[in-house]
Amino acid sequence: MQSTLLDRRSFLKVSSIAGGGVLISVYAKPLAAALSQGPAAAAAQPAFSALAFFRIAPDGIVTILSKNPEIGQGVKTHLPMILADELDVDWKNVRVEQADLEESKFGPQRAGGSTATPINWDPLRRVGAAVRQMFITAAAQTWSVSESECSAASGRVSHAASNRSLGYGELAAKVATLTPPDLQSVKPKDPKDYKIIGKPTRSVDNPLIVTGKFPYSIDCKVPGMLYAVFEKCPVFAGKISNANIDEIRALPGIKHAFIIEGTQDLLGLHCGIAIVGDSWWQAQQARKKLRIAWSDSPTAQQSSQNFAKQADELSGKDPVFYLRTDGDADAALKSAGKIVDAAYFYPFLAHAPMEPQNCLAHYKDGNLEIWTPSQTPARGRQMIADVLKIPEANITVHLRRAGGGFGRRLTNDYMLEAAAIAKEVGAPVKLLWTREDDFHHDHYRALGYHYLKGGVDSSGKLVAWKNHFVSLGEGKSFAPVASIGPNEFPASYVPAYSLGSSLMPCGIPTYALRAPGSNGYAWVFQSFLDELAHAAGIDPLKFRLQLLSAQRVANASTAAPAGASELEPARMAGVLKLAAEKSDWGTRTLPKGAGMGVAFHFSHRGHFAAVALVHVDSAKKVKVEKIWSVGDIGSQIINPLNAENQTQGAVTEALSYLMACEITIDGGRAKQSNFNEYEPVRMNHAPASIEVHYLKTDNSPTGLGEPALPPTLAAVTNAIFAANGDRVRSLPLSKHGYSWA
Repeated sequence: MQSTLLDRRSFLKVSSIAGGGVLISVYAKPLAAALSQGPAAAAAQPAFSALAFFRIAPDGIVTILSKNPEIGQGVKTHLPMILADELDVDWKNVRVEQADLEESKFGPQRAGGSTATPINWDPLRRVGAAVRQMFITAAAQTWSVSESECSAASGRVSHAASNRSLGYGELAAKVATLTPPDLQSVKPKDPKDYKIIGKPTRSVDNPLIVTGKFPYSIDCKVPGMLYAVFEKCPVFAGKISNANIDEIRALPGIKHAFIIEGTQDLLGLHCGIAIVGDSWWQAQQARKKLRIAWSDSPTAQQSSQNFAKQADELSGKDPVFYLRTDGDADAALKSAGKIVDAAYFYPFLAHAPMEPQNCLAHYKDGNLEIWTPSQTPARGRQMIADVLKIPEANITVHLRRAGGGFGRRLTNDYMLEAAAIAKEVGAPVKLLWTREDDFHHDHYRALGYHYLKGGVDSSGKLVAWKNHFVSLGEGKSFAPVASIGPNEFPASYVPAYSLGSSLMPCGIPTYALRAPGSNGYAWVFQSFLDELAHAAGIDPLKFRLQLLSAQRVANASTAAPAGASELEPARMAGVLKLAAEKSDWGTRTLPKGAGMGVAFHFSHRGHFAAVALVHVDSAKKVKVEKIWSVGDIGSQIINPLNAENQTQGAVTEALSYLMACEITIDGGRAKQSNFNEYEPVRMNHAPASIEVHYLKTDNSPTGLGEPALPPTLAAVTNAIFAANGDRVRSLPLSKHGYSWA
């Protein structure tokens, strides 16, 4: 995702507010990004993009508008913590409000890719430091003393020599008259002086959440609101031949029933029948009485079984195209001391957030007002403008807290549906999907097949790696988020390396799931590395450390662009060693049926390793006793409480993917309908302990939403192999007779 960073063209805008106090915005001209795209793009850029917006009241209370969507990742708390610490106010005097979508004021407003921390860390520190300096300047001018004699703390400026102090609220009017400092000239705090950053801090929404009072998006209401349901073809991209719409319109409480034709975009607005009623129950009951004849869709010929058959056939042929080639893998395999040949598979997965998709929309006099849990609200607004021909300037978007997202709310089909229904009805309409809708019309994690061959020499060194990756797409174009990058580990660490691919046409919508891509192939690669380590007769953790120290293979055709984040072997070795230390790797005496497994992966700027301790009985009942999750996300853990929560949540979600979660396609439709068929890990099956550690390094802080998840799966399956000798090469585990103990 693109980011707007502060530079010498950035400046603060300060103004008084009614009743006293001060309103502060920070603006940055995004010229560099615009100019890199040419003069036309530069001319089309808005004048300024704001990165922060807050107000300080006469009583010293600081209200920060949280710009990014909150989906449970804690961004509504930890970004304000950065501002508050640098501003030098007490956290108890901070209030946080959710901002509406106004990227001309706030800059990018998105939730995804673990980007909130790396994008905002330095800019928000400088904003807070600059405003703190302004209050010091205001106090010094008031007392006619030097600024160097003044200091700020807890929302007050003090002059020790005269024993005087003034609160920020008292200085607000004076601050509003000052010329703000250059943001690049201010000096953020030394980390040793942090009072809020680095301190465990509960979510600002927690008091209302735990008492059942917080209004999630699903709880949103406005006066005069109607309720809508939307029936789509169970086979993706199916169209309506005929339906008993007149009968539906005559049912009690039903105000409207009509067909929406939809578009050809699998991630956009699908064809369906909207039913609008006085209550959601009435609309849903009417929906059950629909009789629809659907036209044939080519997707009806697609199924998980057919994909598996096609993949197996393709595996016997050369890849259609290559993503990366280093050396001669075939020749290296011929001379290898030992060769391992394996086929791995991971299935479609659903996002399955607790809160189903929903959206509230009101169209009136050419204007649309919308309340959404979207992770990418600006993209949703643009889609509405394009499809429904409503100018973006006429669309107001209110951001609502989501009951989980995991990538599902990156796409905005539910926004399009609500807007299309509201435009037809002309009244406030709340669209609410059922749980079954959410499973049947997800944008799934793509399945993938990996046909691997690897070779080690007589010393145990990995000398060859071949992967024929069979995925979804057309020709050489992958389906959305069904691809793999050419530089994914162990690329460049093996002298003879080949990554080729063949694609299968797919009418099933796919998109990003938490830790996109790596939530599947990290399990494959780290499992196969384990197989190679055992073939080499080398401890799996030692084998990985040796590979990380290997001489790199340069490949100009796949070189990462300047500034792109990529795995740093020293940092990954650091987390592996810390994981080994904390888990007593190699020194524990394990009982019969117990085993330990290790894995690592780099994703979303985070270096993470996982060690799992499991017990497997003769009936294949698995008990994950403990997991150690160790990460390097830079020099500072902004909110340790939320960091631990995010890491433990990622580990727990990985266990769900591992054991029982799978979406099966049959006849172009998803078979699973609810959690009884798509069972997440339960509390009594979770590890007794998920121990989290962070290795602080001299690197800028990065995000935590995703990177702890990918290595967890392989750590557990590698531990199962260590416990009972069974190498599982396809998921979920339940298909191999495993279950939770």
